Amino acid sequence: MRRLTTALAVAALAATGALATTSATAAPAPAGSESRGHHAKVASYVALGDSYSATGIAPLDPGPAGSECGRSDATYSHLIAAELHVKSFRDAACGGADTTDFFHSQHPDIPAQLKALRPSTQLVTMTIGGNDGNVFGGLVTSCAIASAAERQTTGSINGAPCKATYHGSWRKQIRQQTYPSVLRALRAVRHRSPEATVAILGYPQILPATGVPACYASIPISMGDVPYLDRTQRTLNHVIERAAKKAGVVFVDMAKASVGHDACQPIGTRWIEPLIGNVSTGLHPNVIGHEAMAAKALKRLGL
Repeated sequence: MRRLTTALAVAALAATGALATTSATAAPAPAGSESRGHHAKVASYVALGDSYSATGIAPLDPGPAGSECGRSDATYSHLIAAELHVKSFRDAACGGADTTDFFHSQHPDIPAQLKALRPSTQLVTMTIGGNDGNVFGGLVTSCAIASAAERQTTGSINGAPCKATYHGSWRKQIRQQTYPSVLRALRAVRHRSPEATVAILGYPQILPATGVPACYASIPISMGDVPYLDRTQRTLNHVIERAAKKAGVVFVDMAKASVGHDACQPIGTRWIEPLIGNVSTGLHPNVIGHEAMAAKALKRLGL
């Protein structure tokens, strides 16, 4: 969800006066580096989705895929392709994508993601839905700004100013708008590649279930709003799971697997990087996060 990082970066600047820093980390071996003597387990594989599918560790891919989509070869889909010794792998994921970008060009030189699919495609994976209606970008930005205002006026970070303002409106939007959009996108994938195994991954836990005061410096959200954000993310994952079942698509539950690996955890434990003081891309999976997503997807798919 590339928009999520950009939006919260603005809010974090208002809250703390600090900007996120990014440093490059070595990427894992690309999908083409399969060992001699191995045969492809999956002949044709297409990766779709937003920045949780597109954004890995620097360096980014050259050309528009890197500059406009933030696409790299360090993501879970590339790890899956390498593990399965895929003969034909196409990565169409793009940072900032929502479900409409499956059907329409997101950038002038980036085609609609569905165009990457073929009737002969055997495997499709994705994360999608978090950018629809600007849910995560809008929510975390609003909460960070509300937190900054609370801290300035009361000197406290213990309240829930975002929850007090928006109540259940974000979850309502997810249920009423995101759900049908994700379902439509999944059905379109199934239509274009009817023989493929299609899997959609839920989003790993970004924030813990309860506020951690020590985490405020890296993710400036009031303590009472941390569970509010977590509950909203759980609603998103729930509607994605519902849409997957309705469309006959495999759902890979990353929320349960990622408990204890949120962005408030130390380096080496966290799968999601914090906004400030991160080692890769803020509020997105790091190297071990992508490894975990790949492993969970492979296990869920029986591959």
